Amino acid sequence: MNLAAQRVALLTMWRKEAIRFLRIWTQTILPAAITMVLYFMIFGHVIGGRIGLMEGLPYMTFIMPGLIMMSVITNAYMNVVGSFYGCRFNRSIEELFVSPVPSGLIVLGFIGGGVARGLVVGLLVSVVGMFFAGWYVQHVILAVLVFLLCSTLFSLAGLINGIFARSFDDTSIVITFILTPLTYLGGVFYPISALPPVWRFLSELNPIHYIISIFRYAMLGIEGNVFWPALTVVVVLTLLLYAWAWWLLQKGRGVKT
Repeated sequence: MNLAAQRVALLTMWRKEAIRFLRIWTQTILPAAITMVLYFMIFGHVIGGRIGLMEGLPYMTFIMPGLIMMSVITNAYMNVVGSFYGCRFNRSIEELFVSPVPSGLIVLGFIGGGVARGLVVGLLVSVVGMFFAGWYVQHVILAVLVFLLCSTLFSLAGLINGIFARSFDDTSIVITFILTPLTYLGGVFYPISALPPVWRFLSELNPIHYIISIFRYAMLGIEGNVFWPALTVVVVLTLLLYAWAWWLLQKGRGVKT
């Protein structure tokens, strides 16, 4: 395929993925907003009122970046794993593999939908958070970069899960038993400096901790001491997962029989 044909193929896949989650917005977008309202009311207002300041900031303000990233992570992941496994299940993925579309372009096509959904949900949750905690963005460009990196990273993770999944139940196992615990242990509701040494060490092995730290720095200007290590970890993980996803599709893992 020449570059013009590849561009058309990529835009077509992106359009398909965007239409897919926008068509059922009451299932893909609205629940995230409702869930975040409950988090802000319960954790931010009720519990936060008893906690007081956290890192010199009102507790509701402190948890807002983590809640935004939590919604981006979950929605980007769920969009791609559901879309890719659905294509495997109805065998429409075979149409892509008999076409001249390169494997790398197929990876970009699927993660484009996850990135789009992550950005839409993230912006919606940001607006919700603005009504509860105010709007704080110290570094706008960095905040946008983190949005893109985070949604790309977990879109790739969702794609890999979709490749290995053998049933629809397998698409939710990772979310339930791995992604959700890592998110809650990533410093959404607390700074890891408040943890005992053992738990602090384990949290430093959690990639979600680095994402939340970067975004908290972009929004609130705190936790800047981990900025460069955190950014390096996220970028390296994104590149590694892209290479793995490309290799799996190139070999036809989970697709070719």
